Amino acid sequence: MIEIRIHGRGGQGAVIASKILACAFFSEDYYVQAFPKFGVERRGAPVEAFLRIDRQKILLRNNIYTPDHIIVLDHTLIEATDVTAGLKEGGWIITNAPDKPAHLARLKGYKIACVDANQIAAKFRLGSRSAPIVNTAILGGFAKATGLVKLDSITTAIRGEVPIKASENAEAATEAYQNTII
Repeated sequence: MIEIRIHGRGGQGAVIASKILACAFFSEDYYVQAFPKFGVERRGAPVEAFLRIDRQKILLRNNIYTPDHIIVLDHTLIEATDVTAGLKEGGWIITNAPDKPAHLARLKGYKIACVDANQIAAKFRLGSRSAPIVNTAILGGFAKATGLVKLDSITTAIRGEVPIKASENAEAATEAYQNTII
């Protein structure tokens, strides 16, 4: 079983990202389980979403405490919260940043990939310039870094699950895939 935890802020699309990623893996014949963790948070407050994938039925029904990989929609969360809590050694951290920020150097034992999802989302007018919606772009970075899921599966899932600007979201994921720094 592979477990993935997504960290974001309210309004960035962490929950939708987990759903899209689940659909992409499902299309590649995985069993999937995606669910969020949030309370009455407001826009901008930290949120988490979880995803499990396996080739066998998934019977667990609890939060993910020891993820194999994490996705961080806002790299400032790395300093604000312990996004690496329980992350398995050798796991990927895929973060939204224009390059590898200096504060990531302390994260020894993990593989780090960065993609400027803010810039890509703004380019495709996903959200606003001041509050871009980066969830689909970062999924392209996830596909590139981990190699666990095909980009085509992600773009197909985006087109099936995103009701507004589906083509632009799929193009954002493709551009992020091409521009991920590993």
